[in-house]
Amino acid sequence: MTTRDDVETIGPLLRRLRKATSRTQEELAGDLSKRRSHPMEQGMVSRWETEKALPDPTSQQLLAAEFDVPVEELRRAVVAARRIRRQKKQTAKERDVNRRQFMAAGAGIAVIPAIDYLGSGPRLGPDVPRQLRVRTARLRRLDDFMGGGDTYAMYCQELKDTVRLVDEGVYTEATGAGLRSVLAEQAQLAGWAAFDAGRYGEARSHYLTAMAAAQAAEDSSLAGNSYAFLAYLEWATNGRSGIEFATAACETAGRDASPRVRALLWDRLAWQHATSGNANATGRALAAAEEAIREESDRPEPDWVYWVDADEIAIMTGRCWAELHRPLRAIPALESALSRYDDTRARDKALYLSWLASAYLDAGEIEHSVAITGKVLDLSHGLASTRPAGRSRILLHRLQQHRQLSPVAELLERSRVP
Repeated sequence: MTTRDDVETIGPLLRRLRKATSRTQEELAGDLSKRRSHPMEQGMVSRWETEKALPDPTSQQLLAAEFDVPVEELRRAVVAARRIRRQKKQTAKERDVNRRQFMAAGAGIAVIPAIDYLGSGPRLGPDVPRQLRVRTARLRRLDDFMGGGDTYAMYCQELKDTVRLVDEGVYTEATGAGLRSVLAEQAQLAGWAAFDAGRYGEARSHYLTAMAAAQAAEDSSLAGNSYAFLAYLEWATNGRSGIEFATAACETAGRDASPRVRALLWDRLAWQHATSGNANATGRALAAAEEAIREESDRPEPDWVYWVDADEIAIMTGRCWAELHRPLRAIPALESALSRYDDTRARDKALYLSWLASAYLDAGEIEHSVAITGKVLDLSHGLASTRPAGRSRILLHRLQQHRQLSPVAELLERSRVP
């Protein structure tokens, strides 16, 4: 392989030099080990020749001495390989971003014109809350493919329009309860988008609005979900335990909540226990979530838990055990569920993979963790969300202590490239 400047890349160059000396990859690795203070990792020569890994500066000097060639020749070959790799990754990133945008448009969630329900007078019929709920459900699907930075303004406008209906409309008590229930859903959506975009003060304000609206609508499940959102916000922004909020979420929704709602709220309580370091309480909450998600029921589920299924519970299970540094429990749960997770849901997959990478680090599987962290960086490209970048920084910081390994050094260098 050559670049546009006709510079041979490192893989073909090393293969040519090795064959010129009539050595196998294993023989070359053995000869290089004699020049090092520690043995060369098995298979490293193969990874260099296939350019799955690139020689670091120290290895370039050893190779130059072994083949009796100028080290500058090897350096240029590495730079050329790195340039081609970046070009390919950039093309792939652009393709993934375009695909996510296409999926968002194709899912029937393109922006739909708002209806001016007050245009013909203040009286609102009983069908208005149902129509608003359908519209909100369609807009909610945007969160599968886009970050909060992309959706926040839209969700705020929806919320503002519904507030106006509640304030200025004339309606029956039942219709009013329906309107306030929709308002609570929309406030939670706006709060989630604000949180995802790093706008934490606005997120808190929206969650409190959601709580008040849910209580006014006497919707205990939505009120419980508001508590759960506040719990996550408390942990993520202040570093304080959100256990009290998460416990209140489960108690407020109660046993009368639908199975998926209970599974979601127990799931979020498990996370709060995990971040507080309480493994026993985490296990109990996860067991309750798993029991709820397996429960057979003919009851209708609210649309705001459409994404909660057995895989989501498994992912949270893996995240919790990863947070508790129990990799043998975390890895199987995450790998199984993520094998069925599409890359178009880039933000969530990047986040979940970051805990898998962390678990592999705890298990001492450094190179596997590096490969997954690279995938996290790829998926995070172009996302209007602060969270994947934050998780990536944590992983890269943890990998610093292993920078003497070529794959780690290469990833750290790549992460500094604009």
